[in-house]
Amino acid sequence: MKTMNEKDYFSYELIHEDAQTGARAGLLTTPNGQIETPIFMPVGTNSAVKSLTCDQIKDTGAQIILANSYHLYLRAGTKRIREFGGIHGWMNWDKPVLTDSGGFQVFSLSHLRKITEDGVEFRDPKDGTKHFISPEVSMEIQQDIGADIIMAFDECAPYPCDYETAKAAMERTHRWLERCFKAKTNPKQALFPIVQGAFFDDLRKESARVISTFDAVGYAIGGVSVGEPTDIKNHFTELTAPLLPKYKPRYLMGVGTPEDLLNGIKFGVDMFDCVLPTRNARHGSFFTWNGKSNIKNKKYQDDHLPLVEGCDCYACRNHSRAYIRHLWRCQEQTASTLLSIHNIKFLIDFAKSCRKAILEDRFGDFYNEHYNNLIG
Repeated sequence: MKTMNEKDYFSYELIHEDAQTGARAGLLTTPNGQIETPIFMPVGTNSAVKSLTCDQIKDTGAQIILANSYHLYLRAGTKRIREFGGIHGWMNWDKPVLTDSGGFQVFSLSHLRKITEDGVEFRDPKDGTKHFISPEVSMEIQQDIGADIIMAFDECAPYPCDYETAKAAMERTHRWLERCFKAKTNPKQALFPIVQGAFFDDLRKESARVISTFDAVGYAIGGVSVGEPTDIKNHFTELTAPLLPKYKPRYLMGVGTPEDLLNGIKFGVDMFDCVLPTRNARHGSFFTWNGKSNIKNKKYQDDHLPLVEGCDCYACRNHSRAYIRHLWRCQEQTASTLLSIHNIKFLIDFAKSCRKAILEDRFGDFYNEHYNNLIG
């Protein structure tokens, strides 16, 4: 009997590279559906995108969502999720899912964790319970959850940090990556290695070289969007992305404003995620083609227009700025829901517009047309 492996369940086709910039359009096939890239992926940290139902997420055109293994390990418990048929059965979502390894969350608990070569010991910030996650435990957790794409357990160095700290974290990430691949047993899950190296060119190049020696379905760029200035983030994205295998998807972790998507796509990135659309919504902020705006602004109190003219999200099809502002001022949760729907669909549609421009060899023009307005 044939032994199945990841390549029996996953594939990636690089369909076209933009003639102006080299930006990429591709197609990633997973056991639970195909994903057209470039793609923005909404984040459902606790197996739910905040304030939205699965049907509402689907209505935004989302092709894949994220869940976080660290949070699900602590609550509801990944063994319980496995008993419900994994993440897809647990939350009744029939499209692809990606899980973060939990590494970033664990390492952000600087006063509650201890890093060793074996793994990380930490305390639950809510109740103080002691836990331990190693590369092997991370793989067990993510295999219990059952996501299509799972991430290697890595050490994310802080910003700023010195060279020796960054180098040690990168090298441990590489050693842990070997352990992750040895521990993963489910061929219906694709394990993505992660580039680390903090904010040092030579370390980033070395990390990209090392992780590329692993024959993975795709590769990720981690350790950015951790407090560094935008120009530094852009530099290391532009430096790193082209170093990863050309015919595999490239995932920039934790990045997701329209201008971030424009830059990342220009630099050769295919996949993006961020909690920002729903976080912004909870503060009254919404995306437009001229930068962010805020529904709390008094100018919207009698405004009959949708949040963005021409947007076909549920919020824009059905409600005015004045109505959503009224809900916000009355502290109705529906305001956050409507703004979240809009923000997620805006980014998903924005990625689709980028893809269309790539396929038509005009992404450079698209970038120049919109970038200054978006950062406006």
